[in-house]
Amino acid sequence: MSAPRIAFLASPADHARVALEALVARHGNHAPEDADVLCALGGDGFMLQTLHRHGALGRPVFGMKLGTVGFLMNHHRAEGLLERIAAAEPATLRPLEMVVQTESGTSVGSLAYNEVSLLRQTRQAAHLSIELNGRTRLEELICDGVLVASPAGSTAYNYSAHGPILPLGSGVVALTPIAPFRPRRWRGAILRADTEVVFRVLDPYKRPVSATADSHEVRDVVEVRIREARDRQVTLLFDPEHNLEERILSEQFMA
Repeated sequence: MSAPRIAFLASPADHARVALEALVARHGNHAPEDADVLCALGGDGFMLQTLHRHGALGRPVFGMKLGTVGFLMNHHRAEGLLERIAAAEPATLRPLEMVVQTESGTSVGSLAYNEVSLLRQTRQAAHLSIELNGRTRLEELICDGVLVASPAGSTAYNYSAHGPILPLGSGVVALTPIAPFRPRRWRGAILRADTEVVFRVLDPYKRPVSATADSHEVRDVVEVRIREARDRQVTLLFDPEHNLEERILSEQFMA
C-alpha cells in the first residue's frame, strides 16, 4: 500500500512550527482537501480549530501534542509516523449543534466538539429556564452558567465544573450547572445525546448571558438550542496504547 497523503497543520507556537518543518521535509505536504489524513501539531485548542475548519472534509485526524494541553493528541515523535498512522485506533466524535437567538433578533449557529456553555456577562447571576424535548424541566436556574458537554469534552470544562465523565459511544451528554445558587442541590443531569436542550434567559437586559460553542462566543443571547449534530462526525486517530477511550477511563481513577 502506498503511503497516505498527509496534510500537516501546526499551531503558531515556535516548537510546533519547528516540528512542522521537519515533518514536511520528510513526508511532503498536501492541502487538506487533497490529503488522506490530517496531522495536527499543537494542543487541544489547535485540535478543536482543526476540526472546526476541516471537519466537513471527512478526513481522519492524527494529532501530536506540541501545546500545553493534549488530551485529544498523541505524543509527539518525529520517527515512525507512517507506521503509527497505519496502526492507529479510530475514535468517532459527533459534535453538538448550537443555535442561538440574540436580543437583536439574530440567529447564530455553531458546532461544538467539547461543549456549549452559557455564562453570565456581568456581576449579576444568570436566571435561566431549561426545556428538554419541548417540556420545561427547570423553571428557574440561578447560576454563573450552565453547559452541555459531549463525551469527548466531558473531561474538560465539564469536569472542572464537577460534571460527570462520560464514556465514548455512550450515546449521552452531560448537562452541568456552573456555580448554581438555586435550586441549591441541583447538580445537573445525564441526557440522551438526541435530546434537544433549550435554555431561555429569563431577564436578558438586566442579567445578560453569552453562549460559547467551543471557542465561538455569541453575546447577549435570549435563547440557546442544543442537540447532537445529525449530519456531521469526525474521526480522530490514536496510538493503540494511548487511545481516547482509555484516557477517559483513566481520568476517573486518577488520585
